[in-house]
Amino acid sequence: MIVAYRCDQMVDEKIKALTFDTGGTILDWHSGFYNALSETAKRYEIEKDWHVIANELRRRSLGKILNQGEIEKPKYNFDDAHKLVLDELCKEYELDIFSEEERRFIAWNTPHEFKVWADFPKVLSELKSKFTCCSFTILSFRIIIDTARKNGLSWDAVFSCEAIGKYKILPEPYQTVAKWLQLEPSEICMVACHNFDLDAAKAVGFKTAFVKRPNEWGPAGPPDPEPNPNHDIIVDTFPDLARALAEQE
Repeated sequence: MIVAYRCDQMVDEKIKALTFDTGGTILDWHSGFYNALSETAKRYEIEKDWHVIANELRRRSLGKILNQGEIEKPKYNFDDAHKLVLDELCKEYELDIFSEEERRFIAWNTPHEFKVWADFPKVLSELKSKFTCCSFTILSFRIIIDTARKNGLSWDAVFSCEAIGKYKILPEPYQTVAKWLQLEPSEICMVACHNFDLDAAKAVGFKTAFVKRPNEWGPAGPPDPEPNPNHDIIVDTFPDLARALAEQE
């Protein structure tokens, strides 16, 4: 279902490119981390709320990554952040029994094998016939490469903040992507399920599309359940997004 479509504001500049947030919007990170943690714990007959720990792994990793490069060069990428945070959580949740090999499986192997949301691959193929479709992400290049191969995704381009040297939600990553695409920001639509990413994109002139992902954070539900009403498109699914974009033509 299309929830909102502000076509009056989208006719000024025709959209030529779509930049997709990838972790959470495209990839189901919660199920990946939950399964990896719970499967590893079974070997030791450990029972904990793995949904909570999976979310904490994600939340703290985001905290280490967002706005890196604002003051000094980034110290690590998202793979490094996952490992650093997992080590912290193993101490806090008395999981020191997890070996280094098991921790690598959770923090490195698992993100590189995240599954894509089922409603996305077919829509990506359709959208690529009309728009330049890019992954624009804070995840590492290697995560995007590996998950694209695993899920059969074919991006026109991959823009990782790892290469830009500054991370979302600083304005520079969005400005740099527009420069690399040789487009005006108003000719690009940022697609995400997070207000913070879309609000930052809109602040530099991007159009924005909020696609709801109610299961992104598992049973807890998304921390950002209500989209900012100022987004140009607000939809429940990726097929809805394709239909909304078709109306601009």
